[in-house]
Amino acid sequence: MLKASYYTNPDVVFLARDLIGKTLCTRIGGVLTGGIITETEAYAGATDKASHAYGDRRTKRTETMYGKGGTSYVYLCYGIHRLFNIVTNVKGIPHAVLVRAIHPTIGVEEILRRRGAKLSPTLCVGPGKVSQALGIGLLHNNLSLTGKEIWLQDDGVTVNPKDIQVGPRIGVNYAGEDAKLPYRFWVGGDGFGK
Repeated sequence: MLKASYYTNPDVVFLARDLIGKTLCTRIGGVLTGGIITETEAYAGATDKASHAYGDRRTKRTETMYGKGGTSYVYLCYGIHRLFNIVTNVKGIPHAVLVRAIHPTIGVEEILRRRGAKLSPTLCVGPGKVSQALGIGLLHNNLSLTGKEIWLQDDGVTVNPKDIQVGPRIGVNYAGEDAKLPYRFWVGGDGFGK
């Protein structure tokens, strides 16, 4: 399990890239599932026009982002998809990393059941699919990522830095110039990720 101190790193962009290759695990309803993170996006809080906390916006939904790094931030997107984010940095600085894709490795049969799908390279590509596959819902918002329900671990997966693609985030055109920031990271080209 990654230590709590890992998440308090002040560089959310570094963490978004570093999380590629780490394993995201859940134990929901007593069932263990997980997968290797293959795509992330960084959100740099109050100064990032694409962030829910831009301009230090504090609402019932965004309050979780202001907690200490190492907490889950789960919200509903388009009234349908539950998106899982990792809160980073110290308390009061609302940084977060959205997990956009995983390569399923643990509890694959349960992941297939939850997704209602067959095994394919795109089974868990898309942040809504990730949450569905791992059983993450709104009830899992504001949980410690060093607990027993959701955690991240380093299973020794080595990703060559040259294999990590970098580009702008998806679906944030409203953020103007910030929409073009190179804050999305993914493993490309081999079916492992995007």
